Amino acid sequence: GAARRAFAEQAERRGDDRIGNAQPETSDEAVSEATGRGWVQWCELIDSWPGHDDGHAAVAAHIQQAHGVDGWWAQTITVGWERITGRRLAHQRADGTFSASRTRTLGLDGSVLREMLLDDADRASLFPGDEVTLRSKPASKTMRLGIGGGVAQLSLERMGDGRTRVAVQHDKLDGPGAVEFWQGYWAAWLDVLAMACS
Repeated sequence: GAARRAFAEQAERRGDDRIGNAQPETSDEAVSEATGRGWVQWCELIDSWPGHDDGHAAVAAHIQQAHGVDGWWAQTITVGWERITGRRLAHQRADGTFSASRTRTLGLDGSVLREMLLDDADRASLFPGDEVTLRSKPASKTMRLGIGGGVAQLSLERMGDGRTRVAVQHDKLDGPGAVEFWQGYWAAWLDVLAMACS
């Protein structure tokens, strides 16, 4: 990707032998524009800080406090540094588990889908052959479903044109293979919903 190439090119110019293990999700240009520093500079700053081995929360707090970066960008920089330096794999969370996600805008009424997800029988028809349990309160904005040993968070956002944006984030997965499987699973699930409402 562009961020990894930019990091590698900058690293090569500086004689830095660190080449990203997993590319950051945010481009070098975006990080530079928002924070005044690119990935190479941030990696150098974090690596030179004595507390950089104290974990994700400590690094993010240090970036925020010592460098005046707001919370969202401090988290983004920390995750990017972890990925570049091999401390975090793609799709890996700070607790070591992995997360898969899929989003699609569908021509359906989100309130109808929500009611189906809340009803045990209807939910079973939406996930034939899979055991899926409701883990959130019925009034919760984001619905949490226990499935496949993990937890899927579904958010339904009504768009101005009457369609619904369905976003799924499946957390607590145990590795890259599970991420690949569940990304495919959710893509197929959204395809079926799209066909049902077309």
